Amino acid sequence: MVSSLIYTNDHKNGAPSNNFILSRNKGDNIRVVNNYHLAFTYMDTPDLQRAGFFRRLAAMIYDTLIAVAVGMLSALAIITILTVLFETGLLSKQGNEHVSVLIQSSFYYSLIIQVWVSLWVAGFFLWFWKNGGQTLGMRAWRLRIYSVKEGTSIGYGRLIIRLITSLGGLGTLLVLVDFKSKQSLQDRIAGTQMLVLTTAQNDHKNW
Repeated sequence: MVSSLIYTNDHKNGAPSNNFILSRNKGDNIRVVNNYHLAFTYMDTPDLQRAGFFRRLAAMIYDTLIAVAVGMLSALAIITILTVLFETGLLSKQGNEHVSVLIQSSFYYSLIIQVWVSLWVAGFFLWFWKNGGQTLGMRAWRLRIYSVKEGTSIGYGRLIIRLITSLGGLGTLLVLVDFKSKQSLQDRIAGTQMLVLTTAQNDHKNW
């Protein structure tokens, strides 16, 4: 579904107030933030096409480069922290002269680093999918994740399932053979779909 703002101006207790009214196909849902009624009008999305494989692939390449950068920075951070802890004596070097040798030879510390990096990389995708439905690569190619079932939000549980079942991007290969639905493996399992937005809809103001 695509969202847009509806602006109204009314008076309450003699004072003007700016209202943004949320209207859905089934009932209304209005929430107030900082004395403003913030809401979006949700419309059906048949006019939006599901993304094809090569557009998805381009966004994946873009996001992979960012994810690698996130992984490198998070690895640098945890290695720096461990090095400080070793050099200050808070952690034992276990007879090793160089911290790097200890970290590389230790299954325990290597596992800590791998889990730490994986959490940051996963967090990159999950946070952007949850907050706006787009990663940076998806925004560059005007892609956005929506729920297949109209009117339902996508929580972190479904997004985690989507991330795991993407199989590191291999799940997107299903789009090549699914000519009718253009659904990837992860989208089928998580109940989501990836749609191509117009330039105006891709503006962050319309999130």
